Amino acid sequence: MSHDVRGRSRHGELDLDQLVELQPGLGRLMPEVGRRYWVLYHAAHGGNWGLAAYQLRQIVHLFRIGSTTRPKRAAMMESYRQEIFEPLAAAIEAGDLLAFDRIYEEGIRSADRFHAATNHPEIRWRLPAAPPPDLDLGPTPAR
Repeated sequence: MSHDVRGRSRHGELDLDQLVELQPGLGRLMPEVGRRYWVLYHAAHGGNWGLAAYQLRQIVHLFRIGSTTRPKRAAMMESYRQEIFEPLAAAIEAGDLLAFDRIYEEGIRSADRFHAATNHPEIRWRLPAAPPPDLDLGPTPAR
């Protein structure tokens, strides 16, 4: 790659290759995905379907970033989006907690399988029992 393209800040100068290397990989993105997946669950169970939908949209966005920065994982991430996130979005839209729980749990099992398939069997995500303490996860008050 040509190093002709450079960017400058008050801290220094970087070439295009250096800027590309700074982009987040899955190791940086997945902890945020995990937190949002945690919030998503407790929001749905608290009746805050709007927050659940928002968290899911943000997770899908993080998957797009991951697919861009790690293209060899793009097909796997797209498969997960179709098999888990699309049905999960439909359950959220319908406010169907039974369907939501079934799909959500399949999402955890599927993530564990994908981690194993990508040589990371040590990564096994589990839903924290307690809801995140920093958010009101109950229904949205009327305005």
